[in-house]
Amino acid sequence: MTENKRVFSGTDFSDNDEDSLSGSLHSDDFDSDVYDSEAEASSLRETESADEESSGDEDAVDTDNVTDDNEDGDGVKGDDLDSDHGEEGESEGSEPDQPPEEESDSSEDEVAPRNTIGDVPLEWYRDEKHVGYDFTGKKITKKERQDKLDSFLASVDDSKNWRKIYDEYNDEEVELTKEETKLIRRMLKGEAPHADFDPYAPYVDWFKWDDAKHPLSSAPEPKRRFLPSKWEAKKVVKYVRAIRQGLIKFDKPEEEPNVYLLWGDDSRSDEKSKHLSYIPPPKLKLPGHEESYNPSLEYIPTEEEKASYDLMDEEDRPKFIPKRFTSLRSIPAYENALKESFERCLDLYLCPRVRKKRINIDPESLKPKLPSRKDLRPYPVTCYLEYRGHTGAVTSISTDSSGQWIASGSTDGSVRVWEVETGRCLKIWEFGEAVQRVAWNPLPELPILAVSMGPDLVILDTGLGNDEDQKKIKELLLLEKPSSAPDDNDNMASIVSWFPEDKYGGIRLRHFKNVSYVEWHRKGDYLSAVMPAGETRGIVVHQLSKKLTQKIPFKLHGLPVSTLFHPRLSIFFIATKKNVRVYDLLKKRLIKKLETGLREVSSMSIHPSGDNLIVGSKEGKICWFDMDLSTRPYKTLKNHPKDITNVAFHRSYPLFASCSDDCTAYVFHGMVYNDLNQNPLIVPLEILRGHTASNGRGVLDCKFHPRQPWLFTAGADSTIKLYCH
Repeated sequence: MTENKRVFSGTDFSDNDEDSLSGSLHSDDFDSDVYDSEAEASSLRETESADEESSGDEDAVDTDNVTDDNEDGDGVKGDDLDSDHGEEGESEGSEPDQPPEEESDSSEDEVAPRNTIGDVPLEWYRDEKHVGYDFTGKKITKKERQDKLDSFLASVDDSKNWRKIYDEYNDEEVELTKEETKLIRRMLKGEAPHADFDPYAPYVDWFKWDDAKHPLSSAPEPKRRFLPSKWEAKKVVKYVRAIRQGLIKFDKPEEEPNVYLLWGDDSRSDEKSKHLSYIPPPKLKLPGHEESYNPSLEYIPTEEEKASYDLMDEEDRPKFIPKRFTSLRSIPAYENALKESFERCLDLYLCPRVRKKRINIDPESLKPKLPSRKDLRPYPVTCYLEYRGHTGAVTSISTDSSGQWIASGSTDGSVRVWEVETGRCLKIWEFGEAVQRVAWNPLPELPILAVSMGPDLVILDTGLGNDEDQKKIKELLLLEKPSSAPDDNDNMASIVSWFPEDKYGGIRLRHFKNVSYVEWHRKGDYLSAVMPAGETRGIVVHQLSKKLTQKIPFKLHGLPVSTLFHPRLSIFFIATKKNVRVYDLLKKRLIKKLETGLREVSSMSIHPSGDNLIVGSKEGKICWFDMDLSTRPYKTLKNHPKDITNVAFHRSYPLFASCSDDCTAYVFHGMVYNDLNQNPLIVPLEILRGHTASNGRGVLDCKFHPRQPWLFTAGADSTIKLYCH
């Protein structure tokens, strides 16, 4: 029973006794549960006492077995004690015919323990959902324990409930057998557990006397016990010879030197001190030749030097000015003796009590080991081509999906399309208003351009592509009559209105506030527009195929700056001046909030894999977010001394760039690994210069070529530059 670690609680045996409390077990309490009534219990006790009196002439008799074979059936023996409540005892006449079962000392032979934790305390599993592990290594989950009321009702309904005990080691209920109840009853009475054990067995003498008077021998001690051993003497002689010959050497005790350096350093004084936190006092500066009473003339300052000392600060002024005396008798008392003694006491009193351990580390070893820039090629290095034609600052540029054309918008009110390789200007649209943003449609079969200026957003047909593409574009941009809201929603009518563009063809969307940012969805049908002054209606999404406008189903927390669509999933990024929030468009809920810690966010760009994001700020910092890692920046880069105007990722190469009002653009190597255990590698590569400042502005926008490691920059000096590798 002890090997199975079964726990016997008082409540398991005294459920039918209303007056008994949970605690230690007594034999009377156990017997009251076994017997059906008090009368039956008393009759059984009388029978047991009668059997004990009559057992003197008999051999070892098991009082727990049934021995009453009288025809009247008046005698009741131990097996009747194990009968259930309301259950009739089995006939005992057939028991002698059955073969006797082999007895065992351990209950482990009958039921093997299910739990394999060994001697591990069960308290360690108190807060866990399992209690241990079985032989196959699977967790043994804890069973739900019944409350007191349910256990009481179960004890009333179940006649065998009094036999059930809770095995805490295996977390299961075990029903006691008849033999186990007999063992428990005998132990509670203070008797031997097994009935066939005879505590008063006759004594068996282990000593064979064989006509001896005493069990020990009385022979005298032999002489060899009083003489020294000759073998030990030979062993000692052998060791002595080895020591004399130097074969066995002993460690000599270290002797401490009795001398010390009189003017030496007290750096080892802490080893002599018994106190662990002993710090030696600071040493006084030893006197030199200038402090002699009769120094050489070279140490005595002139009158001009003394006058210059008075003009110095007190901290820079020398503490002691040498003087010359002919003899020791003519030396006066030192006027600063008391002051210097007081300062010395202050130095000792205010001496730092913390010992600082200086670690000699090479500063170069602390720098991260970055790969060589030659191994990270290709990346843009030199200016290859300039695109000139705008008369005002170029505020925005965008490349089409094929990489053959680039569009630019300027404050002079014009939008131009350039051929990338030759620098030839293909088309010009004049709007008469400063252009804020231009964006190509990401689909190759839809070469259309989105242009924002003031409160208007114009969808232009660039005229590129084949006849089938142009036919599809004209059907897509066909708008028969002006409509304020295709879904007849009054709320949307106050936000945006759809008009046909008569001058250049296309569609004009007029918003109720100025549009500062435009971004296409990867499928080319949806377009998001950002209005910083629009407050709660600051971001809208237009669907080009249905001519439909809808608000985002999220509440804006702050003034919006820019938006992004995830390159693969239905996830929407909204950047405010302080944070970036990530939303799920399908479930219409917030996924996470990226805390930038920046003063004001200016732009953001997402990696083509969709798991990393860079955010630029107006304080010259770039934050790299690994969204699988944390909501805080993985790296914060401080490179630009002025505001960052835009950041951009390359679609296929491990490159990203940033441009600023300091007329420079920084190119970085940003490798993102498929292994989640490996952090992204960020290496600064090149600083691109060439633009000139105009009205305090520098480089206003930067974009990568979709296929080549080329970078386009748009400056306030009305030029666009192409940097190649």
